[in-house]
Amino acid sequence: MIMSEVDFERRIFHELDSIRAELKDIREHMVDADTILTEEERNLVEESFKHEKQGKLVSLSDFKKKL
Repeated sequence: MIMSEVDFERRIFHELDSIRAELKDIREHMVDADTILTEEERNLVEESFKHEKQGKLVSLSDFKKKL
């Protein structure tokens, strides 16, 4: 192999290592789309908290007993 080919391969492998490291960093900091609430979902959660404070919620076991 000619020296310039060796240098070229080294640069390619170095670039691949850099890309892999960057991809790993991106994956570690990605936000899971399932953890983001829509406006409608956020409103439903807020409404549920209000109902809980007002004592309007029924436990699942009580609900099942009424069926």
